[in-house]
Amino acid sequence: MTTRLIFWLSAVVVAYAYLGYPLLLWLAQFLFRRPVRKAPIEPSVSLLISAYNEAQVIAAKVRNSLALDYPADRLEIVIASDGSTDATLPIVRSLIEQEGKGRVRLLEFSENRGKVTALNDAVPQLRGEIVAFSDASSMLAKDALRKLVANFADERVGAVSGVYKVLNQDHARLGRQEDFYWKYETFLKIQEAKIGGLTGAHGCLYGMRNSLYPFPPRGTINDDFVIPASVLRRGFRVAYEPQAIAYEEAHEMEGFGRRIRIMAGNIEQLREIKGLLCPPQPLVLFCFLSHKATRVVVPVAMIALALSSAFLWHAPFYRWALGGQILFYGLALLGALDWLKPKALRLPFYFCMINVSLFALLYRVVSHRKPPASLDEKRPRVVWT
Repeated sequence: MTTRLIFWLSAVVVAYAYLGYPLLLWLAQFLFRRPVRKAPIEPSVSLLISAYNEAQVIAAKVRNSLALDYPADRLEIVIASDGSTDATLPIVRSLIEQEGKGRVRLLEFSENRGKVTALNDAVPQLRGEIVAFSDASSMLAKDALRKLVANFADERVGAVSGVYKVLNQDHARLGRQEDFYWKYETFLKIQEAKIGGLTGAHGCLYGMRNSLYPFPPRGTINDDFVIPASVLRRGFRVAYEPQAIAYEEAHEMEGFGRRIRIMAGNIEQLREIKGLLCPPQPLVLFCFLSHKATRVVVPVAMIALALSSAFLWHAPFYRWALGGQILFYGLALLGALDWLKPKALRLPFYFCMINVSLFALLYRVVSHRKPPASLDEKRPRVVWT
């Protein structure tokens, strides 16, 4: 009886996380829909780009930012260099001289202290009513800022997320799988936003009211969750704008290390649950637990499901269940060995990879791998104010 209970609880957790929750979320919009009022407003905007050794992409990023369809006198572009040791700084200085004088500022931090520390030091020096955060490797659609800030016409909105679009999927080993995953995540975020339950944002592009910036503690992993989610505690909501598009190359989104950081961020996000309990925000809490908390539990549920199926193999139903899992993990193994040419068959490998990251993270914690020691918190000097 206990083994059967473990089997069914594990199966329900996995099925709910990836199938049941999206269905419930889609149905919830018919009962709890809370539309955002948008208008073509033009508040002053500071586009803040944190950069660490981004020499390969920073020139394209600066030029992309200068070409945005937003009034030049209402937009400042700020590059916060977090202790870059490559050619990032000379490239930005040269571009400021040639193309961006008066529109682009460079904040130089002498040492690498982490992205959040750089943001915390940079935000007080910004002039815009709205701060738009963007990664150096993400290129924005020409109208991305206009689409993003239109949501701030609604006084209830404290932060807004843009959307990812993956470019050149075929140029990366798992490009198609990354594209599918982000389309799935985008669907969830759109539905969550419709009922006012969105908690985080995409790091490629998100914005918030400057006055609401929370100055998160050093060492924060998921700034694109912790920063926008902070507005919920102050009575505002997080909006989602699928027309504010940021493009990123598929190869920039690959790597198992990145999946480990995302999993670590998911665990870190669980600390934010206390902010949703007082005052209680039922819809936000429902979305948070269903979207974020279940992602942490699913890897354990997958192992429990496989083990309980093996113990119950003598019963026909469980034998079929075990066979299905063996087939699934067999495809994942073949995908890992790159023996599967049809890219759709690599989804099992991708699914397993994002869930195995939990155990890789736990190994790092158990093996006592420590983060870098504290570094000097010097203020940056400003170039071309």
